[in-house]
Amino acid sequence: MSKLTKNQKSVYAKVEQGKHYKLSEAAKLLKDISFTKFDASVEVAVRLGVDPRKANQMVRGVVTLPHGTGKVTRVLVLCTPDKETEAKEAGADFVGLDEYVDKIKGGWTDVDVIICTPAVMAKVGALGRILGPRGLMPNPKTGTVTMDVGKAVKEVKAGKIDFKVDKFGIVHSGVGKLSFSDDKIVDNVKEFVDMIVKLKPQAAKGTYIKSIFLSSTMSPGLAIDPKSISE
Repeated sequence: MSKLTKNQKSVYAKVEQGKHYKLSEAAKLLKDISFTKFDASVEVAVRLGVDPRKANQMVRGVVTLPHGTGKVTRVLVLCTPDKETEAKEAGADFVGLDEYVDKIKGGWTDVDVIICTPAVMAKVGALGRILGPRGLMPNPKTGTVTMDVGKAVKEVKAGKIDFKVDKFGIVHSGVGKLSFSDDKIVDNVKEFVDMIVKLKPQAAKGTYIKSIFLSSTMSPGLAIDPKSISE
């Protein structure tokens, strides 16, 4: 086992093992146990009491964080010419169709979100093998296949994220930056967890929210008392 660095020893000395912190406490402590020289991302991981292998226990949704994610989201809009101006005025980083379809076929995926109109789904569907594994495939359920591309772009730029439970029953997402105030981190986490609670499958039995951990890039995770989310 590798030895702990001086910074790591300092960090672990501040974390009380086995303790479940209140969300407000964790948001504050997170800044004391992070030592990266860049503005680290704040992430939350929620372990659910569901079996993702069963379709009736799948948890997937979208949420708009009240204070955004703190990161620049690169948006590509694939649409017909009549929608290009709307997309550009809303703040899309890339707008077009055939040229970007060809670029993606060539391996280009340098974007965070892809939005398209229903009319071009036939062309976009052919990119499924490339976009699917990267989580970039537009989907009507997440609002990324829509005629209202302007609204969709603005929502994504404002902090709208989509999430999906993984095969281990965990929902994981970035919810801000370490430079955010404690209150903003708390608000974003509450909004994210509240949405997960609203999406509880009827088929899920027993304890739904099993654990919640808050962390930043390269920091240890802090166990959160689920009850503090509603305080």
